[in-house]
Amino acid sequence: MKKSLSTLAAALLLSGAAVAQDTKVAIGISGWTGFAPLTLAKEAGIFKKHGLDVTIKKIPQKDRHLVLASGDIQCAATTVETWIVWNANGVATTQIFQLDKSYGADGMVVKPGITKITDLKGKTVAASAPGTAPYFTLAWMLKKNGMSLKDVKIVNLEPQAAANAMIAGNNDIDAAMTYEPFLSAVRAKPEAGKILATTLDYPMVMDTFGCTPKFLAENPKAAKALADGYFDALDMIKADPKKSFEIMGADVKATGEQFENSQKYLRWQDRAANDKFFAGEHAAFSKEAAELLLEVGIIKQLPDMSKLADTRFLK
Repeated sequence: MKKSLSTLAAALLLSGAAVAQDTKVAIGISGWTGFAPLTLAKEAGIFKKHGLDVTIKKIPQKDRHLVLASGDIQCAATTVETWIVWNANGVATTQIFQLDKSYGADGMVVKPGITKITDLKGKTVAASAPGTAPYFTLAWMLKKNGMSLKDVKIVNLEPQAAANAMIAGNNDIDAAMTYEPFLSAVRAKPEAGKILATTLDYPMVMDTFGCTPKFLAENPKAAKALADGYFDALDMIKADPKKSFEIMGADVKATGEQFENSQKYLRWQDRAANDKFFAGEHAAFSKEAAELLLEVGIIKQLPDMSKLADTRFLK
């Protein structure tokens, strides 16, 4: 009996030691389809396998940098240009891997009768706050059509609320900026409006994962584990799509089938795609995005563009 008790105590000590080795990390995301493999990695035990104790928090994009600055989260997922905004505003963050590229998953929904973007002059557009992807996408689409944000009236609504306003036939809104899975809700109700433009027409929405420099400096192994866990989640989606879509769909209150449909409009980026992206495309897009951010007044000065990304955790 004495021996079995000591054996049990040793086992408990060992299990305790194993638990203690798991690095705690809190990640801020939204319900955007492109971020879902992070949820899968957590829920399927992939991050745990890599020695991580991950907490995922749903935080609106407009607030995510504030929570990073507070220390309540150490890492986050967001669009490439948003990291420029955060760093320019004094919230130091570093991108470590690419998550996805939008292929029609972000778009502009308009009322019937509006046939081209220039028809929006003087109209009201629902979009999330300045410094967010929907707001930037609106600015980008307008600029590519010889217009600016000054040509429209903007009402700040988050992507889900913006899509719902169009579906409900809100008379005060002529157009809305939204993304998957909410864009598909509009696709399902063509009488509510039509999708005028998406990232198939304007390929400029891509998401990356990053952390604070402090977290990366103190936890380089954990940073690599986060990247490895993400890529393992992509492997799981390929190996067991049905289970994967059900897990990811449940997180946004969608069925596996609904989630599968929403992910058709984006491409998750594997290791090879990451290598290609960070070889030149990331820097080129960041430069063009920064110029537009300056132009529309979202940032007042450029951050150190050479410190926006650290690719050593991809190896």
